[in-house]
Amino acid sequence: MNIYGKWLSDLIPGNTLGKETNISKSINIIEKPSAKMCLDCRGAKLLCGKSRCPIVVNAQSLIKLPSSIDSEIIHGSTPPGIFVGRFGYPQVYIGPLVPPYFGNTEFLDMPETWFGKSIDEIVDYRYSLIRGNIRANVDDAKGGNKIVESLQELSMSSKPVDSELHLHKKPRKTLTLSEDSHPFGPSAPLKSLKSSNVSVDFKIDKVHQDTDLNATEAVNYLYHEGIPVSKIQKTFSVGSLGVRGLRKLVPTRWSITAVDNMISLNLIEKIKNNGIIDEYRVYEFQYLDNIYVAIAMPEPWRFEWIEAWFPQTTWNQYGSNPAMMSDYEEYFGRKTYAGIGGCYYSTRLAAAENLNQNNKQASILLLREIHPGYILPVGVWNVRESIRHMLKTSPQKFDTLQQALKFSMTKLTIPLQKWIEVSALLRSALYQRKITDYKY
Repeated sequence: MNIYGKWLSDLIPGNTLGKETNISKSINIIEKPSAKMCLDCRGAKLLCGKSRCPIVVNAQSLIKLPSSIDSEIIHGSTPPGIFVGRFGYPQVYIGPLVPPYFGNTEFLDMPETWFGKSIDEIVDYRYSLIRGNIRANVDDAKGGNKIVESLQELSMSSKPVDSELHLHKKPRKTLTLSEDSHPFGPSAPLKSLKSSNVSVDFKIDKVHQDTDLNATEAVNYLYHEGIPVSKIQKTFSVGSLGVRGLRKLVPTRWSITAVDNMISLNLIEKIKNNGIIDEYRVYEFQYLDNIYVAIAMPEPWRFEWIEAWFPQTTWNQYGSNPAMMSDYEEYFGRKTYAGIGGCYYSTRLAAAENLNQNNKQASILLLREIHPGYILPVGVWNVRESIRHMLKTSPQKFDTLQQALKFSMTKLTIPLQKWIEVSALLRSALYQRKITDYKY
């Protein structure tokens, strides 16, 4: 089965890929959402039965509306930026992202360059990109649709492309927010797109032209050739990769997670051949009022990601205590989509990446506390880049798990017992006896 088959179907709980389901019909509508419901939903599943997430709507009202985009014609340099929607699948909205000015705009759609920026700066970057929307079928990636072909060419560009965006009306000034994808700014129906002087990256063009190379191999080739993950995700999203006849448009939200998954799985198979670390290592880091702690244990590869959303944060507006959620995998991986969402795959990529770079193997437990200063979700890039940065710092080293946990708790605010209740890896490490515990 190709990459667009079973794995992508797992991206939507209940295997509803390609189906727009009204979840509110199958559950009792709850007037006041709970913290657990909001954490499970994150504005995407509409579990409360409302047509739009009230939390996200309220967040959108915080955004200042600039006047520079008040036109049906936008001239500017696309980073290049591309969006593929998911609603209505397999008939989806696609289009370019173009700011109303020229120059080096690459940073506007390259999350790897956003690390260290404030939420206000990140929102400003995204809000300056005007999104033109037009309907397309996901199979249009195979050829014959001029807009899709133009977007595929843009996705392969090594630098910003001067573009002219003609819209049917002035862009609607809202900001789309998600923890699973980057924020997206104003949008309007697309009439036409003109671009000039596209400088195609020869590495991306090589795999685009190779129609016998499957998408997974193409993604991993580009990664090992040094192409940024965000660039690979765009190229994958517009259907520029894969075997002829199987190429499809992949919604941006899904493509981000799919690429993180494909790269990390490839790295995990490599690190399983590495020697295991010989001590407990603890890393810690803070960014955007998020506290991160990583505990690397001297055991074969296993991985767990735990999030704790504090009251008055986006996905815990109604709770009185931190809402915690986790997912994990054993040595041989997992077969179902992680319920915690795209952050699981982005953090797993960062962890596997670090172990591979250092020729080591370990069991990795990653903990995240999200505090009220994190006022808006800005995408999985936030955790990917934060974990990447954290794992490059020098860790504290300990002889025992107890020592490592004691130090870790000095960096976190939630008590150890709460983490243990949620963590499969901690419960296993603390309470499950190993064969080496027995003497013969």
